[in-house]
Amino acid sequence: MSRLTRYVTAELIPPLLAGTLLFTAILSFGYFFVSSQWLSGVPVGLIARWIAYQLPDTLVKVFPMAVVLMTVVAFGRMSTERELIAVQSGGVSLGRAARPVAVVAALVTALALWLSLWVAPKANVETRGLYWDALTGAGLSQLAGKTVDLGGNLTLAMKGYDPKTRQMQGVRVEKWTPDDHRRGTIILADSGTFEASRLTLKGYGVYTVNYGAVPALARVPDTDPLALRAALNEVFASVVVPAQASDTLNVDTGLSRKETLAKYADAIGADAEGWPQLITKLTAPGVPAAERQEARVNLNRKLALPFANLVLALAALPFALRFGRTLGVSLGIALLIAVAYYLLFFVGLTLASQLPGLPELGVWLANLVFAVSGLWLLRRT
Repeated sequence: MSRLTRYVTAELIPPLLAGTLLFTAILSFGYFFVSSQWLSGVPVGLIARWIAYQLPDTLVKVFPMAVVLMTVVAFGRMSTERELIAVQSGGVSLGRAARPVAVVAALVTALALWLSLWVAPKANVETRGLYWDALTGAGLSQLAGKTVDLGGNLTLAMKGYDPKTRQMQGVRVEKWTPDDHRRGTIILADSGTFEASRLTLKGYGVYTVNYGAVPALARVPDTDPLALRAALNEVFASVVVPAQASDTLNVDTGLSRKETLAKYADAIGADAEGWPQLITKLTAPGVPAAERQEARVNLNRKLALPFANLVLALAALPFALRFGRTLGVSLGIALLIAVAYYLLFFVGLTLASQLPGLPELGVWLANLVFAVSGLWLLRRT
């Protein structure tokens, strides 16, 4: 590593770390402030753990802002103090001097990709599970009165939920035959629990019903009991009632308790899908077209935002050379560039939903615009 590379890298690291800490602290305080009314009396350790679970997703969002601040502060100072002029007068081009920016931004991009596709989805599930089960104590209360999809063609509905005992009341579990929407198995239970990926039901009855056979039942004459019994057996193919009221039934679910809370407890479900889940949706047979399209958008979104670190480092460089006079000005410029990027990024996501044939164009719109703009501005600098 040359002396120039070491010197420029040393100029880049402090503002990168400071920006990451600053923006992470701001977002983390925002999470706490929004939820503070439900956190009264909660141990500080649990709150710290809850905020820590949000760090991977937060870092993916703040890294682009930190990279912009890094570039503007470091190269703004070197430009103001004529250090870049001295370097160029020694025969070193601006591109060579700025190479450490690309290296650092590439490393941050790799870290953000890992966090976005593998770490943040799992941490987001833990965040929601901890919030509803430990911090607020509400548990599955948010799901009472709703019908939720637990995966594997299994749905769950409950009449009520007791947070103190973690017991569901008035439970209904349904599983319908994929190739026949009129035939399915319905489980009705007085109570039950949902822990990990298993439902444990008490006071249950299991009924396999074929609604397609109901019209034939209506045509059976009342004077023929054997035919009526046969028709009833066609409608109720199987009925299982436990011998003792204390018997329990265990049902394995596709989604775990934490994943169910992450997906359904809030109005906006947690971002809980990573690389394995998205690739499965894109490649597995039998996935509905709408889910496949959504996975396509989500995967590109999780790729585009980490690559914004490289794009914004390029776009911020000409602004640093022109306007990065002081730390206050540099911070203001960094915020303006970051806000402009995120606004265009969200506009692109909106356009992606209107471009079913090529959603990638909308998702990557902000990166394309800022990359082209950065190159154009550098040529004019």
